Amino acid sequence: MAESQQNHGPGKGVINIGQRIVTTLVSMVETRVRLAVVELEAEKANLIQLLIMVGLTMLFTAFGLMSLMVLIIWAVDAQYRLMAIGITTAVLFALALIIGIWTLRKSRQSTLLHHTRKELETDRVLLEEDR
Repeated sequence: MAESQQNHGPGKGVINIGQRIVTTLVSMVETRVRLAVVELEAEKANLIQLLIMVGLTMLFTAFGLMSLMVLIIWAVDAQYRLMAIGITTAVLFALALIIGIWTLRKSRQSTLLHHTRKELETDRVLLEEDR
C-alpha cells in the first residue's frame, strides 16, 4: 500500500506537470533553433549570389567604361570600327545596368532570420497571454 501512495501521491502530479513543461520548452527551443539554422543557410546562399552578381556588375561596368574610352580615342578612325565598339559598349553597359538593378532588388528582399523572429514574436505573445 505504501508503494501505491508513492506512485500516485499529490507530488506526482506536480512532477508530471513540470516534466511536461520542460519537455514542451525544450521542443520549442529545438524547433526555433532548427528554423534559425535553415534561415541562416538560405541567407548564406543569398549572400553568395549577391556577391557574384555584384562582381559581374563591376566586371561589365569596367568593360563598358574601357570600351567607351576606346570609342572616344578611336572616334576619328574608320566608320565600321566605331560601330563595333559602340555596339560592344552599349551591350556591356546594358548588362551592367540590368545586373545592377537585379542586385539592388535582390539585396532589398533580404531579411535576416525573418521567420525565426516572427515565430519568437508569436511565442512571446502566447506566453504573455498565459499570464
